[in-house]
Amino acid sequence: MSDVKKACETLKDFATGRHVPDIGAEGNRQAVERYLVAEKGYEKTDMEIDVPMELTVAGEPYRSKVDLVVRVDGVPYMAFKCVAGSLGSREREIASGARLVFPDGQIPVAVSSDGESAIVLDAISGKKLGEAMAAIPSKADARKALKCYEPTPIPEKRLEREKLVFRTYDLENVNRQL
Repeated sequence: MSDVKKACETLKDFATGRHVPDIGAEGNRQAVERYLVAEKGYEKTDMEIDVPMELTVAGEPYRSKVDLVVRVDGVPYMAFKCVAGSLGSREREIASGARLVFPDGQIPVAVSSDGESAIVLDAISGKKLGEAMAAIPSKADARKALKCYEPTPIPEKRLEREKLVFRTYDLENVNRQL
């Protein structure tokens, strides 16, 4: 096998304006970002792209990213896994990612999307809130929901299990850059 790396195309990220490699589900993430702005009332500045995660899983360091985090008035509200395949196969991964990405508090909503459809979850309970892009909460709905939301870390008794779940699913991802 050759050690030559294949050059990949890039595209301009809708939210940040940065050029990003067009690999994996990147095109789907661009569709999600556009939808959030055009249909749900979010601003480009509400979005964080490729939010880094650093975990210690079974005593070993593990680094990854959450594809997209949407903040409302500075508070992390939704975490997205943008996929190129089955949405259902990534529900558990993004729910765990939303619980773990920020140690000081879980993100309340987790979404798996391919840019055309979505599965929306209450990340804390794991319950499905809806299926379809229309089920993604608008910025106005998010503001209302955040009035009664108090960020809390994941309970200590669930922490190691969630880390294992996240890493297990995340390791299956292909065409990703860290």
